[in-house]
Amino acid sequence: MKGCTILLVEDAVDVRMMMRVMLEMHGFIVKEAADGLAAIALAGRELPDAILLDMSLPGADGYQAARLIRQLPGCNNVPIIACTAHNQWEWRAKSISAGCDGFIAKPIDFDQLSQLLRRLLPV
Repeated sequence: MKGCTILLVEDAVDVRMMMRVMLEMHGFIVKEAADGLAAIALAGRELPDAILLDMSLPGADGYQAARLIRQLPGCNNVPIIACTAHNQWEWRAKSISAGCDGFIAKPIDFDQLSQLLRRLLPV
């Protein structure tokens, strides 16, 4: 997993900075987007190994972004993990139906996130 590129999509600057530091400490290369539209553009240009996608975003929300990213050439199999403070089953189901492969609730438990990334990323 070390050296894999993660597209981190989060509009809250402090949360994005904390997640970036944790991901980089685990050996990931991190690209950042602060809104759904930037995430779509960056995903198509960078073809990341995985995407951590906040679901409450300006521009296009995470659900719209996930659907549109899935349509981009080369992105149909990129693992997308929904990251949201909404931990109810309805939000999980909505995330999966939008094209996400996994779900993690905020505040992020980095042990849980590591396990999820190990499961979704190729060795």
